[in-house]
Amino acid sequence: MQHAARDAKSATFAATAKPVPGAARAAWQAGQAHARRGDWVQAVRSFEAAARQAPQDAVYAMNLARALLAQGRFDEAAAEAVRAFNLERHNTVACALAARCLMDGKRFRDAARCLQHLSPEAPRGHDYHFTLARALQLGGQPREAANAYMNALALKLTDANTHYQLGLCLNDLSMKEEAAQCFQTALSMGVGSNELGVRALLSYFEREACNWAGAEQGLAALRHALDALPADAAVATAPFAHVTLLDDPAAQLKAARSLARNLAANARPYPPRTSDWRPDGTRRLRVGYLSADFHQHATCILMAEMLEQHDRARFEVTLYSHGKNDGSDMRRRIERACEHFVDLRGSSDGDIAARIRADGCDLLIDLKGYTRGHKVGVFAWKPAPVTATFLGFPGSTGADYIDYFIGDPVVTPLDHAAFYSEHIAQMPVCYQPNDRQRALPQPPTRAAAGLPEDCVVLAGFNQPYKIWAQVFDVWCVLLDALPQAVLWLLEWNAQSRANLEREAAARGIDPARLVWAPRLKPADHMARMQLADVFLDTWPCNAHTTASDALWAGVPVVTFTGQTFASRVAASLVHAVGLPELACRDIEHYARTVVELAHDPERRAALRAHLIQARTESPLFDSLRFTRDFESLLLRMMQQHIDGAPPAALAAH
Repeated sequence: MQHAARDAKSATFAATAKPVPGAARAAWQAGQAHARRGDWVQAVRSFEAAARQAPQDAVYAMNLARALLAQGRFDEAAAEAVRAFNLERHNTVACALAARCLMDGKRFRDAARCLQHLSPEAPRGHDYHFTLARALQLGGQPREAANAYMNALALKLTDANTHYQLGLCLNDLSMKEEAAQCFQTALSMGVGSNELGVRALLSYFEREACNWAGAEQGLAALRHALDALPADAAVATAPFAHVTLLDDPAAQLKAARSLARNLAANARPYPPRTSDWRPDGTRRLRVGYLSADFHQHATCILMAEMLEQHDRARFEVTLYSHGKNDGSDMRRRIERACEHFVDLRGSSDGDIAARIRADGCDLLIDLKGYTRGHKVGVFAWKPAPVTATFLGFPGSTGADYIDYFIGDPVVTPLDHAAFYSEHIAQMPVCYQPNDRQRALPQPPTRAAAGLPEDCVVLAGFNQPYKIWAQVFDVWCVLLDALPQAVLWLLEWNAQSRANLEREAAARGIDPARLVWAPRLKPADHMARMQLADVFLDTWPCNAHTTASDALWAGVPVVTFTGQTFASRVAASLVHAVGLPELACRDIEHYARTVVELAHDPERRAALRAHLIQARTESPLFDSLRFTRDFESLLLRMMQQHIDGAPPAALAAH
């Protein structure tokens, strides 16, 4: 896309050799003068006059499009650029400008169609194929995009960015190992300041394929690159890979801080605003939640009932959505659960911040952190007096422009404050909300799920990026010690299945003892989960939503407590559900607990009965109690603000 933008910009104000009416040429020359001064309002007026005088002149239409684009008037700019291109279908610059305007307006599929309509005799270089691939990729067509990137590489094999983008497309096609190879190639060619982020994604993709040798090599290089990163760096990183692959909270914070600074570089913060809300009830507290995940997604699966339980007499809740509308029942439920639902998909950080600021939001809560499609950069604009991050990301954002990180005494003990740029705000029981309305259909038979009838089922239902060599070593030791057991795994992608079966055989375990569960709809997955006897957790990234699903299904979760948020989530959940003994102190304790449970059907039955009762009696699943505790914590944040005190740690009470 940047290549198309460069070409289009360089030719936008070029003179035309065609004879044109004098008035049109005079208006065009005036427009050029305004453009050189950066006066785009007057430039638009002059170029509009020129285009009216000579409507068949493509150059005038292109000039007008560029001036409109400079003002952020994307639809109007696209209309003029497409008009210019339709006048001259062989004009590669007009085609590039039209594609750029459409892409800047988030009309990616229209941009791809525009590029595909370039006259067959027009030259098509690397930049053309790269821009087409980018439009297809952003338009949700990864297979077609991959083909276009291959065409671009055929013309310029040494372009690191093309290899990188091709890797992203292959990842979307579940070709994890091939994606990792593309990233390795990009790194060998040099990716400049993007090295840390690319290395993190390389390790993550290798782990998703359970290609552990490659992942370990990549992690060693990633650690080295992170160690070499200056403490005050402001380069793009991939914090999600750091929090899921590394058990080092200081390293995680360093990577997050770098990205947070990078995101803030383009922000123009608003002047500080003190909220005029007071706890005397004169008006409700305006709370905003910002996310791309207001649809069938783990975040909504957890917090739907919490949103429904908000006290509307005291809180005015707005959901700011910058993600897709999947048309699901969950999307409709979430829209009904709030007072205001604002769809901001495709909006820039600045535009989102402006809307939040205009709404007078008192307390803005991020629900994404550094997960896919995040908008952490919005917070750098300081759109609300008080800000917090919650639920979506298992680690600090590293952003000094976010005030609070909402956790609990287990996942975020106060003595871990040094690993958070935000101030820790603790919920009294568990940070994770839950939904008592979640489905729990009748379970299928074991035979229907592909499980042996007479066996102990050990479920490892985490995604494969959470399964690494040390985890699988322990699981295979358990299988060796428990000949009556099978390991039940999610079939997330074909590559991880093949690699895990090979790794099992290398450890002396018959791959037939690995039973594969295909991906199903959430309700069907919840139904079959009840067939498991024990849920085996992973480290250093635990099961999160998956762990609460298992507990809801009556399946005991065995975990152990690490040093990072991501490695303490399951411990928080089992504490909240009244089974702290399942949060083990080390790997040996973890393995011993699993073996003891496998040999003790009576204890397993007692744990299942406890969890079934917990659905109605445990604070983990008490959505109303959670919501009131959450509201109380928000009020404490606001009280700190209106008292004129800076944000500070808020311990559970």
